[in-house]
Amino acid sequence: MAQSSDGVSARHAGIQHFPQTGFVRLNSVLAPIGPIPIGRSTWWAGVKSGRFPKPVKLGPRTTVWRVEDIRALIDKGVS
Repeated sequence: MAQSSDGVSARHAGIQHFPQTGFVRLNSVLAPIGPIPIGRSTWWAGVKSGRFPKPVKLGPRTTVWRVEDIRALIDKGVS
């Protein structure tokens, strides 16, 4: 994986803008904005199979993920 001049991998560089706690929407999790380079359908299939964290429903049309769960997923390695 490519590393920046300060030694941070490209995958981990994307997570630096995340808060330490709280919630994030899917568009902040998946590439190109977020640090996880997969598509939406792959993400949802992974959620269904248990590979990716389960979402939290804040309302009928609002789905979020705990930042702690996303950080743990990236630390574990998303392959």
